[in-house]
Amino acid sequence: MTTLGVFVGGSPLPSAGQVVEAERDTPWGEVSDLPYRVQLGEVQLLLMHRHGPQRELSPHQINYRANVWLMQQLGATVLIGTHTVGSIDPNLKVGELVLPEQLIDYTWGRAQTFDDQRRHVDFSSPYSADLRARILASGVPIHAGGVYACTQGPRLESAAEIVRLARDGCTIVGMTGMPEAGLARELELEFASLCVVVNPAAGVSSASIDMQALREASERGAAQIWAVLTALGAT
Repeated sequence: MTTLGVFVGGSPLPSAGQVVEAERDTPWGEVSDLPYRVQLGEVQLLLMHRHGPQRELSPHQINYRANVWLMQQLGATVLIGTHTVGSIDPNLKVGELVLPEQLIDYTWGRAQTFDDQRRHVDFSSPYSADLRARILASGVPIHAGGVYACTQGPRLESAAEIVRLARDGCTIVGMTGMPEAGLARELELEFASLCVVVNPAAGVSSASIDMQALREASERGAAQIWAVLTALGAT
């Protein structure tokens, strides 16, 4: 039986299930929240609220090391990070799912490794090709490809910053994609980012960014993400 760890971001997923019995404290500090188990066919899901039980943690405050480490300790060999993102590519519309194949890390000050020694892991392809293929075979419409720009947050980006990201080749922008992916690679866990577009990034559209509209788009995207996870449980 496969154990699949899922980091739940801005798109709320069903919370029915049993909270795991584990210590919140790890060698790397406290986790954001204890995950809960959900059985989907032959796949056991471990769903963890990345931002805490009350969504109280900003992206730069999340203890990514503790979260990834606990998922591995609980038996997860595959991890999916779910993320709400802004679209830099105007062809990506609000409500659509994106499965990026590359990322650029613009964050700073976040713990990037599980030790203080030199850890040269191969990060040429940040996401697992096999896991991405399984997600794309779910039957749920998903934009395959693109580049995830991970910014520091918690504020949204300026229009000039988005122009810069576009010049760098980024197609979507979020705040939680790193160091999650890098830490998973250190532990040799399969990892993919499944993103739901909740707004055009600053300057991409002439409309102002509406926070209520972002929340509503996030809630709609949760149903699509759950459909993907359900399909993975059936394979």
